[in-house]
Amino acid sequence: MSKLLSPATIGGIDLSNRVIMPPMCMYEAHEQDGKPTPFHFAHYGMRAISKMGLIIQEATAIEPDGRITNQDLGLWNDEQMEAMKKLVDSVHYLGSKMGIQISHAGRKASDAQAPLSPSGIPYGEPYNPPVEMTLKQIQATIDGFVASSIRAEKAGYDMIEIHAAHGYLISQFLSPLANQRNDQYGGSLENRYRILREIIDGIKAQVALPIWVRISADAYDETGQQNTIEDWQQMARWMEEQGVAAIDVSTGGILSKKPNIPLHAGFQTPYATRIKEAVAIDVITVGLIDDPGLAEFILQTNQADAVMIGRAILRNTNWLNDAAVALHDHEFKPYNNSYVRGQKG
Repeated sequence: MSKLLSPATIGGIDLSNRVIMPPMCMYEAHEQDGKPTPFHFAHYGMRAISKMGLIIQEATAIEPDGRITNQDLGLWNDEQMEAMKKLVDSVHYLGSKMGIQISHAGRKASDAQAPLSPSGIPYGEPYNPPVEMTLKQIQATIDGFVASSIRAEKAGYDMIEIHAAHGYLISQFLSPLANQRNDQYGGSLENRYRILREIIDGIKAQVALPIWVRISADAYDETGQQNTIEDWQQMARWMEEQGVAAIDVSTGGILSKKPNIPLHAGFQTPYATRIKEAVAIDVITVGLIDDPGLAEFILQTNQADAVMIGRAILRNTNWLNDAAVALHDHEFKPYNNSYVRGQKG
């Protein structure tokens, strides 16, 4: 049996395989109420039928102005929680574990009239100029992450991922490119990490679910002012000390300028491997990993502990079935006997 499709305990969760659907915003909450729609039930249900080991729900905002767009999902009230519970129950019924990424977009909240940020530094057009957060607003944001996490646990999710990547609010605090505060939340690496530290501690004090964190381990900044990989390794060690169960490693998003880098299959995996060198907890990789052979190689060579399959699972809901064929994994079984009839090889 392949390592990719073998059962494993990843980030504190027992999974049927090491294939994870990453959080990918769908912008389908057209009533702007943050609640899942029939689209979300079909979208996530199809991936559960395909036997994803873990599905992580798209970035779900902790407050209305924390949404990337007004069409995003949210978990800032109990009505949303009740709707999410039905979604989680349906995914569980179909056989997959389900997590949720909780998020605040900060200065990248495109529909917010006065988006929040650590230092009031604009992201760029077409986003509205941000407002530098007061200490009271920072505490309210920390409380919002905790409150949404409590609701996530009540809704039945299997894990919580804190979105600290891609230039959204926590990512902004972590980065010297966006955070130029002069108080306890700015300046040194330890101070810039403080809001994430307090969010993690706050959630752990109230919620028993495993906590994962998604980071962007390279800003692709050409000025030399960004966090170094050694900085990210230090932050990863702090996360491990705080009891974070896994780190999901991506890159980019803090700057509006498109990075001038070659894109190739697995281009972000070296960053995951560097983080893995620094910690003993599980590290997850993502980034154009479409080829099952590449995914298996990454795992067999211990470059990461699990892989996220994003765009490929959007293109092909039967990616895992095709992966089993490509890897000659005869132990993998499609959802039921009716789906077996569609299995090639």
